[in-house]
Amino acid sequence: MKVLYVCTELFPLLKTGGLGDVGAALPPALRDAGCDVRVLLPGFPGIRAGVRPGRLPPATPLALPDGDGPRLASLGLPQPPSLQPATLPGSGLAAYVLDVRALFDRPGNPYEDAHGDNGIRFALLGWAAACLGLGLDPHWQPDVVHCHDWHTGLAPLYLRQMALPGPPRAATVFTVHNLAYQGLFPRSLFGQLGLPDHLFGIDGVEFWDQVSFMKAGLQFADRITTVSPTYAREILGAEQGCGLDGLLRARSGVVSGILNGVDYQTWSPAHDPVLAQPYDWDSLENKGRAKAELQRKMGLQVRPDAMVVGVVSRLTEQKGLHLVEAVANELVAMGGQLAVLGAGDAPLEQAFLRAAARHPGQIAVDIGYNEPLAHAIMAGADAILVPSRFEPCGLTQLYGLRYGTLPLAHRVGGLADTVVDATARTLQAGQATGFVFDEFTTQALRGALRRAFELHAHPDSWANVQRTAMRQRFDWHEAAAQYVALYRSLQPHAD
Repeated sequence: MKVLYVCTELFPLLKTGGLGDVGAALPPALRDAGCDVRVLLPGFPGIRAGVRPGRLPPATPLALPDGDGPRLASLGLPQPPSLQPATLPGSGLAAYVLDVRALFDRPGNPYEDAHGDNGIRFALLGWAAACLGLGLDPHWQPDVVHCHDWHTGLAPLYLRQMALPGPPRAATVFTVHNLAYQGLFPRSLFGQLGLPDHLFGIDGVEFWDQVSFMKAGLQFADRITTVSPTYAREILGAEQGCGLDGLLRARSGVVSGILNGVDYQTWSPAHDPVLAQPYDWDSLENKGRAKAELQRKMGLQVRPDAMVVGVVSRLTEQKGLHLVEAVANELVAMGGQLAVLGAGDAPLEQAFLRAAARHPGQIAVDIGYNEPLAHAIMAGADAILVPSRFEPCGLTQLYGLRYGTLPLAHRVGGLADTVVDATARTLQAGQATGFVFDEFTTQALRGALRRAFELHAHPDSWANVQRTAMRQRFDWHEAAAQYVALYRSLQPHAD
């Protein structure tokens, strides 16, 4: 089974969120499950700098025709787009890098649209995927093109258009990591996409008189997946369907959810190089040392009895961080400490910085993203807050479980699928792994936080829940097996 995996991020080359972690972990897991996997990536600076020269034939770049796809001539590119063969570090997987320096060679956030050309940039990525799906590389043609999020949404559409009435095309799978980010562009972009006029309509890519890359993927992919079973159900309704719930309900027969996994080589307290003293469920006393080290590192008072609550997140309303800011004073009044790492909405950043100024030594805030500090918080905190308004899967709570840092989460999406609330029944049965609240309100978060403090006051009971949490496994090999079964249902005779 030959699989082309198309994405825009891959840790450690480029990461703005969980998409980068998935890109790093899922393709190797698919290879281990028996697939012949290659990855298609845009030529952002971090990606080009991090890959090694490829060993794919042919040795020269794979030129893309400037024909039926995106209208590139008007851009005045100094050289035609090409696909550079590459090898990914770590996994050794073969890759194609879409090398168009004028479009991708820019510093900063990869999705920043200061030049106003994101539409053509990511249309070109979808077009490259379609060309490969139709045999652009004479030595390797995929059976399945697996696309991830709106940046790749045009690939299934281009594949269908370019395959008519040509040779058999690769099947397409489109995975939604977050339906809220849809890749919306002005109607004027449509004329540059090289598509028939009728596709700017309700049965095409039109969404409220705009071009929607997300809608293209949902409309034209052979199968649609999301990153958790609960989120797959939630997006069929108006509340979380983001205006596309009608289309998703119409295609509900091809929608399913496959829970993300965790790279336990990277996220494991037993092997984490950030920790001076590794630990596991049979050596939880060493987690106390990680806690003291975190307190020192972030300028918190070194208090073994304090319940340290961590936040590693984008600071946005979607992540529920305004709820956390609202209970920060009460958290400190209950004897807790708050360690925040993240960046996002400026008002939220400032609110957390003001909270830290009000409570020096009890609230610490680091604006930005720092991978070692993220690991230190995951290891040293007692609880990790994941109060998202919606959460397609979430990896933070999965990391927290492995580190014995109990998730405190809103019961939505992947959070509902992975965290077992500490109730009298689940505690008695040895099933509890964290704290869950149902309503997306400050009051509901406050109630869950109080329950966490109550349990934390009983160290033996807290440690029992930690051990249960740490024994949970959300392995990429299980997710890969489900994807392979999905691929085979689309290409049952592929090797």
